[in-house]
Amino acid sequence: MTAFSILDLCPVVEGGTVSEALDATRQMAKQAEASGFTRFWLAEHHGMTGIASAATSLVISEAARATETLRVGSGGIMLPNHSPLVIAEQFGTLEALYPGRIDLGLGRAPGTDMNTARALRRNLEAGAQTFPNDIVELQKLMDDPEEGQRLIANPGAGAKVPLYILGSSTYSAHLAAALGLPYAFASHFAPDMLFEALHIYRSNFKPSAQLEKPYVIVGVMGAIADTDDEADYHFTSALQSFVALRRNARGKTPRPVESMDGHWTEMEKMSIEHTFQFAVVGGPEKARAKMEGFIADTKADEVIISVPVHSVEARLKSVAMFGALRNELKEAA
Repeated sequence: MTAFSILDLCPVVEGGTVSEALDATRQMAKQAEASGFTRFWLAEHHGMTGIASAATSLVISEAARATETLRVGSGGIMLPNHSPLVIAEQFGTLEALYPGRIDLGLGRAPGTDMNTARALRRNLEAGAQTFPNDIVELQKLMDDPEEGQRLIANPGAGAKVPLYILGSSTYSAHLAAALGLPYAFASHFAPDMLFEALHIYRSNFKPSAQLEKPYVIVGVMGAIADTDDEADYHFTSALQSFVALRRNARGKTPRPVESMDGHWTEMEKMSIEHTFQFAVVGGPEKARAKMEGFIADTKADEVIISVPVHSVEARLKSVAMFGALRNELKEAA
């Protein structure tokens, strides 16, 4: 049975505040737990008025504090923005606060624009080039210390927080396979290399101390409502956000609109519909058919769902309906 999880971007919506976004994330985590999801991840983004999870480990802690059994983690921490020691200390602390519930997904993109990336990384080339070595160093810092080891993360040493490699290219597939780590592909916004990357990962996987066989997570955008039209309406917030992204006009999550006519050009429409080709948007029947097809095509061990909806109430309802869909698929399996 394919597991279901949630990727929450902690969106700051039009008419809303950062405080309200953080409270919505707590509510989303609670709903995910109540709906039987496996994990709840938050992503590191910087310099974006529409995303409130820049201090990712702090927001992860809030989501974990709001729940009791749900696994909570990063999807992901952009490791080249940080020293491995700092991340080992942060996630070692989280593991100490919430034992057995913390995940550490890692990516190598900056998670921001180039000006902000320079302020974060200082040396952009070195950050990307050292990513594999930084992962190995991070693993060592969170493992049991060896005799004579000079650099100790405290907290962190012995925490053994599970690592996941995130990516949207074949590079990340090769890396996850070589390190023997679970692999999460960002097909919710980068669909083109999905099947090639999964083939590479599964074909080249080498067992590790953490993982004996390949484990694949795939991402989808999603919105379920009582009817197809209602789901389409709420999903126009995501469509507008990606139009703005392509125009380099990032902002808060916009309110939904009745029609996208006049909000995008024909070229933008084609591009964004391609980007969202795997999105699960619709009423219960349409959503089930789309999700079943996606799982059958990818043979994924887990689907992680992002719900880019403006209304908190509609977002929570969508999570609950994805939980109901998960239960239906489980019963049918």
